[in-house]
Amino acid sequence: MSYSVGQVADFAGVTVRTLHHYDEIGLLRPGARSGAGHRRYDDADLDRLQQILFYRELGFPLDEVAALLDDPDADPQEHLRRQHELLTARIESLQKMAAAVEHAMEARKMGINLTPEEKFEVFGDHDPDQYAEEVERRWGDTEAYRESQRRAASYTKEDWLRIKAEGDDWTRRIAALMESGAEPESESAMELAEEHRQQICRHHYACTYEIHTGLAEMFTTDPRFTATFEAVRPGLAAYLREAILANAARQM
Repeated sequence: MSYSVGQVADFAGVTVRTLHHYDEIGLLRPGARSGAGHRRYDDADLDRLQQILFYRELGFPLDEVAALLDDPDADPQEHLRRQHELLTARIESLQKMAAAVEHAMEARKMGINLTPEEKFEVFGDHDPDQYAEEVERRWGDTEAYRESQRRAASYTKEDWLRIKAEGDDWTRRIAALMESGAEPESESAMELAEEHRQQICRHHYACTYEIHTGLAEMFTTDPRFTATFEAVRPGLAAYLREAILANAARQM
């Protein structure tokens, strides 16, 4: 039995453009073509795609994924064992640093010395104190929280407007890049991911690559953060997550 590129995209939760790209670079070539020349994928192709997506989830660049899968001495069981070990290590690491990671976007809203009128002007309909109690309860004893609080407490209305304008400009550019069809692991996307990390470092706290990848996970697992990016462009949360993971992988 074979499947069309659209069916495979639906199965795997990826875009048709991504499958086309994998075909073009030789990472996942469909097992057959229809009489009209359309891609047709068989069960073996789906197995390979699953392995690709496992490694991509772990932050491996595409060239490394290809090298691993095309190693003649490797077998499927070995791939699964390696992926299980890596995923287990990631889970343990994320659990240990969860306080600093999950605090990232929420903490930036805290400690604002503005009047109610100024807060409304700067943040619009969003209430910057909405999660204040939750944030302090969960992450109040972390250095990232304390650093963010110290910086935020010193910001004026003009500072917050400048920071917001910088963030809005970045969001517009990452959305435009996604719209252009650039892959999230492209150089342009990774540069914007790095810019995002640097903005956090400049304005809020020291955001390591490890913390940044943890923050990226929240973009697709916490509905509050996902909704923020999905309101800009559907699929942007997942796109940004992949770009951040790719950027961190090449740096780490």
